[in-house]
Amino acid sequence: MRYLTAGESHGPQLTTILEGLPSGLELLAEDINTELARRQLGYGRGRRMQIEKDQVQILSGVRHAKSTGAPIALVVENKDWTHWKNYMGAEPLTKEQEENMKRQISRPRPGHADLNGAIKYNHRDMRNVLERSSARETTVRVAAGAVAKKLLNSLGIQVAGHVRMIGGIESQYEGDMSLEEIKRVSEESPVRSLDEEAGNKMMQAIDDAKKNGDSIGGVVEVIVEGLPVGLGSHVHYDRKLDAKIAGAVMSINAFKGVEFGIGFEAARKPGSEVHDEIQWSESEGYTRKTNRLGGFEGGMTTGMPIVVKGVMKPIPTLYKPLQSVDIDSKEPFQASIERSDSCAVPAASVVAENVVAWEVACSILDKFGHDRIEEIADALDRYRTYSREF
Repeated sequence: MRYLTAGESHGPQLTTILEGLPSGLELLAEDINTELARRQLGYGRGRRMQIEKDQVQILSGVRHAKSTGAPIALVVENKDWTHWKNYMGAEPLTKEQEENMKRQISRPRPGHADLNGAIKYNHRDMRNVLERSSARETTVRVAAGAVAKKLLNSLGIQVAGHVRMIGGIESQYEGDMSLEEIKRVSEESPVRSLDEEAGNKMMQAIDDAKKNGDSIGGVVEVIVEGLPVGLGSHVHYDRKLDAKIAGAVMSINAFKGVEFGIGFEAARKPGSEVHDEIQWSESEGYTRKTNRLGGFEGGMTTGMPIVVKGVMKPIPTLYKPLQSVDIDSKEPFQASIERSDSCAVPAASVVAENVVAWEVACSILDKFGHDRIEEIADALDRYRTYSREF
């Protein structure tokens, strides 16, 4: 499967076109809207989320609630577009309109794409950069991920995410919950924390950052269960599934690091405390005593849950802005201020769930076929039996 997205933060709509989804998958707009609503929640979100109530329109590729195998076009309208038509429209401006144009940006924000993109594409108004580089684009990435989740769920594969850390405050979750419990507890927490005490401290840290005109980041974790052995491949660098997932997580706005299992802790430990011993039983086949490597060896799934963490830096738009330089006058100024969140880590955990789900779904189709959902389910069942008896 593949998809492309189009649209700007304050444009009329966001669009994605998915290609390669098999026919016969039951799919409703509500399946996607549920994920879009989850993305809009989370303590620390800004005023934009009070304006946008994201709802998807399925324009093609689904007939009578089932995928047809044709490309699927998904659209999410931007409600805020009504306030931005004169600034973001596709029609040319008159000379007078150009002179009176407001909301032009010539003072780049440190940590954002503003300056680099302006230099690369020769934009004197950096709004041309920030509108596309905005995390608003993740709306339709989540929409695509919701379709992937629906595919995985139909095959007995489940995905869940939660927040591990915000502003240096870490959840004390020790991996002792079922995936269903993780889903339930994280959905009940305003910061998607599995540790209530830590969650309360996280909210206080977000309040403090907002009061100080600052922002804070954190760490999210995504878990995928129900996987067969051997998704991905060892034979080429670009077929390793953990590499694809790492790239997907790192492509989320403001993400600066990724790790699987114990991750960077592996550098501090001897091999005997890093690698997962293999065991076999007649009922389960090959399993591991531990899951320190996060479900991967050699770029392939081991059959254990995928456990991947991503590090999100603090949002670079600050209400007490850092120093910058005006690209027109070259004089030092405080950076431009755009409406923004104080902390988007809880929402980012939902985005991370969905980009991981997409990569896993693609790997399933690569191995078990692309045409019909029944055909894929049968092939997966046969492979599970084969793996267990190997």
